[in-house]
Amino acid sequence: MVGLLGSLAGIEVVGSADSAAGALAVVDEAVAAGDADGAGLVVLMDLNLGADSGVEATRDLVRRHPGVGVLVVTMREDDEAVVASVRAGARGYLLKGAGPEEVERAVRAVGNGDVILGAQVAARAVAHLAGVRAAGPAVPFPGLSEREREVLDLVARGYDNATIARRLVLSPKTVRNQVAIVLAKLGLPDRAAAIVRAREAGLGVG
Repeated sequence: MVGLLGSLAGIEVVGSADSAAGALAVVDEAVAAGDADGAGLVVLMDLNLGADSGVEATRDLVRRHPGVGVLVVTMREDDEAVVASVRAGARGYLLKGAGPEEVERAVRAVGNGDVILGAQVAARAVAHLAGVRAAGPAVPFPGLSEREREVLDLVARGYDNATIARRLVLSPKTVRNQVAIVLAKLGLPDRAAAIVRAREAGLGVG
């Protein structure tokens, strides 16, 4: 990938990293050397960074440098990974099987501030988002954030923290923290009580 990008006119590879902390450090240095908000910088982000989550790294990076564009490049094409990445602030989502021309087009689009999805995931993502909109106006547990409701829904389905982490592309530690926050906000003593309460509200089914 570095070789491909380095061969393209007008594109310069300024660094690479294999962890969330390393990615933030590379981007910090690149932003400091250029525009204050990181405009024109594009980060190609894998969702699997060893012990780290690419989704969480994307969220931290975009919060820190709003002008930087993140293009996810991954093997994962499931709806959960696509939606989680976009919600975290990614402007593009590409599968690793994409050809050189598609990679170049996606990098340039994200660099120009556009949002782009690879052809293999675009139709599924649109269908998923349309289904979410059509699900109805009622929102259970309005005191929870959207992410907390997602975690609670998966808890109500009987998934353990490791499975929830994989489905939402989060670290297990983050999921543990989210579950604890949900229990505290709803005033529930344990996970079993959360499952009962969530199912009574319509979560964890379908």
